Amino acid sequence: MAPRACPEIDSPRREKLKSVSPRIGRRRPAPDTAPRVVEHPAPHPSGELVPAFQPELVPAHVAVVMDGNGRWANQRGLPRTEGHRAGEAALLDVVAGAIEAGVRYLSVYAFSTENWKRSPDEVRFLMGFSRDVLRRQRDQLNAWGVRVRWSGREPRLWRSVIDELKEAERLTEHNTVIDLVMCVNYGGRAEIVDAVSQIAADVAAGRLKPGGITERTIAARLDEPEVPDVDLFLRTSGEQRTSNFLLWQSAYAEFVFLDELWPDVDRRTLWRAIDAYARRDRRYGGAIDAPSASADAHPPA
Repeated sequence: MAPRACPEIDSPRREKLKSVSPRIGRRRPAPDTAPRVVEHPAPHPSGELVPAFQPELVPAHVAVVMDGNGRWANQRGLPRTEGHRAGEAALLDVVAGAIEAGVRYLSVYAFSTENWKRSPDEVRFLMGFSRDVLRRQRDQLNAWGVRVRWSGREPRLWRSVIDELKEAERLTEHNTVIDLVMCVNYGGRAEIVDAVSQIAADVAAGRLKPGGITERTIAARLDEPEVPDVDLFLRTSGEQRTSNFLLWQSAYAEFVFLDELWPDVDRRTLWRAIDAYARRDRRYGGAIDAPSASADAHPPA
């Protein structure tokens, strides 16, 4: 059966942003306050342990474009859908590695607003697969202390996918080990357009003056305003582009592009990327001037 458009629910995430955002229809999940013990992920099967990173050099927010599932399957003579299945284990192991390394936020590009252009069969598979991954893994993620967040638009998503995302958010709302941002039906440009639409509505209603619009005004209206900007942007499969992922949040991110296809990735891949990140000098547009011999020999008049 083809997916149906999902109706909006009249209950805004933030009262002042009523009526303009495609995401505003979600009701805030009820908290689950039952005490429990947080499990630590099991070691990697290889026995390799997380490197002793200096905490201040570990990226707080890692964004991952999980690319290469289809090519991985094609190389093995398998349907593309089998590549997506193989990518599930890679995702879970990367989450485990992020926890071990001390990463605080992990955003993954699960389904983009552009992915609707794929074949109907693959789209149907990805919708059902996204739903089923959440069902299979949410208890394990919850046991690890992972808080699941959903970033993306509701329209066109299957109701069953939305329900699973909401249930994962509800179940894990009070977890504090790491936030896993599932970007489903997400596009960076779409997110910015939605934020600008909210600002335009506030200006029209007299709640905001045009002269008072700043970068913070936009950032506060993004899908997950509590999540900080991206520190490390990681993409697999050898491609070197952002593909419309977290455009606003990645303004000063460090980029690491890997040749591995996503199903071949595990936590050790993440650790290598963190090591590369830790060796970089992040200046945020600033510069460190070093005196040169020529400058000393010829001072300005």
